[in-house]
Amino acid sequence: MTAVLRQEEPEAAPRFGATLRAALAERFGARARFDEPLSRHTSFRIGGPADAWVDVESVAELSDLFALAGAGSPGSPVFILGSGTNVLVSDRGVRGIVVHLGRGFRFVEWTVMGEQATVRAGAAVSFKRLVYDAVERGFAGLEFGEGIPGSLGGGLTMNAGAFGGEIGRVVERLEGVHLDGRIEELPRARLAFEYRRLELPPGWVITGVRLRLDRGDAAEMEARVAAAREKRKKGQPLGFPNAGSIFKNPPGAFAGSLLEEAGVKGLERGGARVSERHANFIVNQGSATAEDVRSLMEEMRERVDARSGIRLQAEVKLVGDW
Repeated sequence: MTAVLRQEEPEAAPRFGATLRAALAERFGARARFDEPLSRHTSFRIGGPADAWVDVESVAELSDLFALAGAGSPGSPVFILGSGTNVLVSDRGVRGIVVHLGRGFRFVEWTVMGEQATVRAGAAVSFKRLVYDAVERGFAGLEFGEGIPGSLGGGLTMNAGAFGGEIGRVVERLEGVHLDGRIEELPRARLAFEYRRLELPPGWVITGVRLRLDRGDAAEMEARVAAAREKRKKGQPLGFPNAGSIFKNPPGAFAGSLLEEAGVKGLERGGARVSERHANFIVNQGSATAEDVRSLMEEMRERVDARSGIRLQAEVKLVGDW
């Protein structure tokens, strides 16, 4: 899942100076780290250094960080990273500040009224954790998310879905912060969910969500979760770092089928390899670079285009200084 919350990819910019570095260290202490390898924070285990990595624990801290970085101005070097799934970080890393939402954004609050439940959850909550929590409490609507990796915030940003379901269908309201520090909630009427996409105000960072779920049949929900778990276990690669599906499904077709028909399974570039189990997955065999993966993605796309005339669109987001 795209673990990137809501912030456009920063353009290449000069490394920030000693004044900002000192201010971050003073405000956040050991939670501000410099020249931090992003390979430690992505499911691909790939990525060069961020100029700065900062863990924030509250909306107030996030607002403070934006103020320190001057993040409300054009071209501000701030990037929000969730749990690091669904992203490919450049070997050259990310210029500016990479912000990670910490434990203060992992809250889950349930309000049950009869046959409906309202769930308020932080952006850093594990998607999978919320799925099992809902099923255990007897509320339906999230079973499709069994096995979807990453955080709830990343799942919302890409309108994560599988097996006919998607997160956007149960969202009632989003909570977030603008880069100028303003806190704002967006009701469903202002949210434009599309396939693997959510259109939000530029620079608006998701910090939490309110979901509306209906009570469901326990046996049916457990069966759907079990079926999703079994399907993923059989069809997706295990044992190697990866970022999930590489390409989006085009209208009326499945990217995995198109890629398999184009003969891409087993293709390699350096340490990157197209999985033999699922043609829409690239795995890191241990030494893959971001450039290996990007080169392999281009060949996969070209082979499908040549065979079917369909130009696949990337689901994995390329971030950083390319």
